[in-house]
Amino acid sequence: MRRGPRRYPRCVPARRLRPAAGDFLQGRGVSGTILAAVSPDWVIGRDGGIPWHYSGDLLRFKRLTLGHTIIMGRRTWESLPRKPLPGRRNLVLTSRPLDGVECFATLAEAVAATEGELFFIGGARLYTEALGCADCIDLVLVPDAVPVEGSVLFPRIPNGWVAGAVEPHPDEPALRLQRWRRG
Repeated sequence: MRRGPRRYPRCVPARRLRPAAGDFLQGRGVSGTILAAVSPDWVIGRDGGIPWHYSGDLLRFKRLTLGHTIIMGRRTWESLPRKPLPGRRNLVLTSRPLDGVECFATLAEAVAATEGELFFIGGARLYTEALGCADCIDLVLVPDAVPVEGSVLFPRIPNGWVAGAVEPHPDEPALRLQRWRRG
């Protein structure tokens, strides 16, 4: 017969536990950056595409990501005018296989298959997940006013991130850049 409650359980149910921030990347020699362009109201997409076009920002995106791994959601993949993006390893998160690209069911699986520097390039669901493991958020601040209703929004940045100074975009005078780091 047992006397009183057991002080220390032998195991702890992990149903509601989440990995700590950065767990996917820590100790693996992998660095993850979220790349996104956002309107003043945090819009990132509308009608299956990006609601603005800035050639200078596309050049910067190419310069940053060439030779590295990019991870995106299925809808972002489908919105690309040219598939796969050349000169980069393209990974897509999706529950169904797609032709011509490496597919993964979870972000953890995709990250486990990478080395070196990687970039999370959208959409909103991927950004939400990547906020838990990325080292940096690299935002392009777009001045264009886009209706919020019916648009895709960048997720709320949780506590623990520190915003850097807003700086001019090197290739596009109308745009600004802001980098966020874990605090």
